[in-house]
Amino acid sequence: MKFRITHLFLVVLMATSVYADNWPQWRGPTLNGVSTEKNLPLRWSVDENIVWKLALPSWSGSTPIVWRDKIFLNMADGDNLMLWCVNRNKGEVLWKRPLGSGNVKMRKQNMSSPSPVTDGTNVFVMTGTGILKGFDFDGNELWARDVQKDYGPFGLNWGYASSPLLLDDSLYVQVLHGMKTDAPSYVMRLDKKTGKTLWKVERPTTAIRESPDAYTTPGLLRYGKNVEIVITGGDCVTGHDPLTGKELWRANGLNPDNDPSYRIIASPVIFNEIVYAPTRVRPLLALKAGGRGDISNSHVLWSSMNGPDVPTPVTDGKYFYVVNDRGVMWCLDAKTGQEIYGQQRIKSGTYSASPVLADDKIYITNEDGLTTVIKAGPKFELLAENALNDYCLSSPAISDGQMFIRTAGHLFCIGNSSTQKK
Repeated sequence: MKFRITHLFLVVLMATSVYADNWPQWRGPTLNGVSTEKNLPLRWSVDENIVWKLALPSWSGSTPIVWRDKIFLNMADGDNLMLWCVNRNKGEVLWKRPLGSGNVKMRKQNMSSPSPVTDGTNVFVMTGTGILKGFDFDGNELWARDVQKDYGPFGLNWGYASSPLLLDDSLYVQVLHGMKTDAPSYVMRLDKKTGKTLWKVERPTTAIRESPDAYTTPGLLRYGKNVEIVITGGDCVTGHDPLTGKELWRANGLNPDNDPSYRIIASPVIFNEIVYAPTRVRPLLALKAGGRGDISNSHVLWSSMNGPDVPTPVTDGKYFYVVNDRGVMWCLDAKTGQEIYGQQRIKSGTYSASPVLADDKIYITNEDGLTTVIKAGPKFELLAENALNDYCLSSPAISDGQMFIRTAGHLFCIGNSSTQKK
C-alpha cells in the first residue's frame, strides 16, 4: 500500500511536468518552493513585463495555485469568503463560489490565509473559519465540511492559517493550537472524493501558553518505499504514517528554553531525505530520514541559530537559503549546515512571503510588493529589484514561464514580453 501511494504521487508529478510546471499546492509541484522552470522574467514593474493584472478586493496570505489554464484563489471580500477560478491566459474570473461568512482580520491575517490545493481535476480549499470544501473545475461543489462544528473551536492566538496537504486520494489537515483552548491538537486525513474523515489522531505536546500554536502546513517525506507526513509545531517535529496517522517519530528541541511564545509559522522543508524544521528563529533543525521513536539526538544532522520566523526557507539540496523577517539572508550548506555566506541584507522592509527557487534564481517578495532576485549559488549576487508598490503577504507561484504574485489590490501575471501567452 505504501508503494502504491508513492507510485501514484510520482505519476502526478510526471503528469504535472508535461505542461511545464503547474503550481498545485502552496509550495509548488515538489512541495518545497522549487520549480524546474527556465527563462523566467528577471525584471518587471507595474508597467513592464506584466501580461495582465486582475483587481482583487483584499489582501491574503494565501498563494495562488495554478493548473494549466486555471488559477485558484482563496478570497476574502468583506465578511464573505470565496474561491475564485481565473483564466490564466486572459486574467478573467471564470467563476466564484462561496465558502461561508465570518471573515475577521487579525493583524496581518484574515480568514482566507490557507492556500487551495488541486489534483488537476478537482480543487480543495479551507478557510480560517474551518470550512473545507471540494469543487470540480467547473465550480460544482462536491462536498463541504465544517471542521470547527465537527471537532470544536480553533484555539490559535492569531487565527487558523494552515493549508491542506494533498497526497494521492487524501487530504491531510493539521490543527495545532493551545493558546485559546485546552482541547488537544490533532491531525486528520480526509477522503478527497467525499470529504469523509478517514482518521483523526491527537498530537500531544508539552508546549505552554502560545507555543502549541502552529501556522505551518504539513510536509511530505519520501525515502525508499516510505512516505511520511511531517508536522511541525508545539515545540517539536513529528512524522506520521499517512495510512493510519500513527506517530512514527518525534524530535524535540524546537524550543530548548521552553519559551511560552514560540508559536511556529515557517513550514517544514523536505529535500533529499532531509527534514528541515524551522521554529521561531532559533534553532532550525536538519533531521535525516528513517528514524523511529524519539530521534531528538540520534537524527539531528545540524542546527542553526539563524533560522527564519515567518518566511519558509528554500533549498536545491546543495545550498539552503534562509531569509528572515527583516530581509537578512543566509546561505548554508544543505547537508552540513556550514555557513556559505551570512547576514546579507536585501532591501529593507518586512518579509512574510516565502522565497521560491527557479531558473537558478531566488525570488524574495516583501510586504511592500518588492521582489528581490538573487543568483542561486555560493556567492551572494543581487540580480534585480522589482517593485509592484502594493501590500503583499502571498508567496509567488510559477507556471509555464510565468510568475504570479498576489498583492492586496491585484493578481499579477508576470512574463517576459517575448514569451507572453497568446
